[in-house]
Amino acid sequence: MDINYLTGDATNPTSSGNKIIVHVCNDIGAWGKGFVMAISKRWKEPERRYREWFKSKTGFSLGEVQFVKVENDLWIANLIGQHKINKDEMGNAPIRYEAISKGLEKVAQFAAENDATVHMPRIGCGLAGGTWDKIEPLIKSALAEKNIEVRVYDF
Repeated sequence: MDINYLTGDATNPTSSGNKIIVHVCNDIGAWGKGFVMAISKRWKEPERRYREWFKSKTGFSLGEVQFVKVENDLWIANLIGQHKINKDEMGNAPIRYEAISKGLEKVAQFAAENDATVHMPRIGCGLAGGTWDKIEPLIKSALAEKNIEVRVYDF
């Protein structure tokens, strides 16, 4: 299955049935810039649950995913795929591709179990500093090649 590219708002998925909105979070508990602002504008629960998860330290690490149900047929997937929030001493961006890949595998499993489509902005390519030519193959491998419908939104 191919990735469907659409122009629109990733917080307002354009399909019926169960849906998962995936976005990338950092591993330091910071929530306040980028796509998370659009999520928080619509729903308070994903931020609250992310902050609780960070404080608890239980399973809070790169590659992990927290699924937060925000509507009857909609979940937000808080995927930890970014180490800290700034470039490191070597100039490397915060994105961690291996963590994105691991997290997307968890999203695929959740999507299959819940018969859900997956929706997202171009994850990892904003504040995390990733590049789409590296992210897209991870999405194809983890989701599209497993016949999970994926829609990527450009605002």
